[in-house]
Amino acid sequence: MSTLAGKVALITGGTTGIGQAAARLFHEQGARVIVTGRNPDTLALARRDLPAGITVLAANAASVADGAKLANTIRESHGGVDIVFLNAGVARFAPLEAFDEAFYDDMMDTNVKGVLFTLQSVLPLLRPNASVLLNTSVVNAKGIANASVYSATKGALSALLRSLAVELAPRGVRVNALSPGPITTPIYDKLGMPKEALDQFSAHMTSQVPLRRFGSAEEVARVALFLASDASAYVTGTEIPVDGGLLAA
Repeated sequence: MSTLAGKVALITGGTTGIGQAAARLFHEQGARVIVTGRNPDTLALARRDLPAGITVLAANAASVADGAKLANTIRESHGGVDIVFLNAGVARFAPLEAFDEAFYDDMMDTNVKGVLFTLQSVLPLLRPNASVLLNTSVVNAKGIANASVYSATKGALSALLRSLAVELAPRGVRVNALSPGPITTPIYDKLGMPKEALDQFSAHMTSQVPLRRFGSAEEVARVALFLASDASAYVTGTEIPVDGGLLAA
């Protein structure tokens, strides 16, 4: 029997990277999957490349109005939801003296406000024993130069995880998080760094990871599957590093 048979899964930011890998795996395991994205190009590619059983919807994770519309769509099409993977996020690096208010607002609105208000919108739709997953990062526990705003957003999610896990437990809803380390995803192409700097950054990160390599989106998705499934029925309020041992080094 498939691990997620009969379940409905929402994955924000599911058109690329970790979100797309999770969408494919959840679909393979029997879930009816809904993914969202805000980039017209990646939305079009996802509609073309993902299995036909996966629904691809345009929704900006930073928009409260889009979150409300998304919840209404899920209510009308599926009635409820069993798995919510709040994966959508943006990452940009800049030194303290170089970023501006727009840089700050874009990451805070997507990575923090978007998580809270999307979850608020779908909260009435969560079925008994639902699983909510947050996508944090090792930067919430490991200092990295030029990542102050990004680190702050991911640190906020770690704090939210603990409060939400306690608050939603009486409803039978579990809340857990994945904390990826260096993972090969398109997000690295969006950091705004020149290629030479990006190559240096990648080489440095690889040298710090005990397993001496970047992880894959599929490896993160397999941990997400565990947390989304009934195999983790007694796990809540937990943040699992998927980082090749980076935090342990």
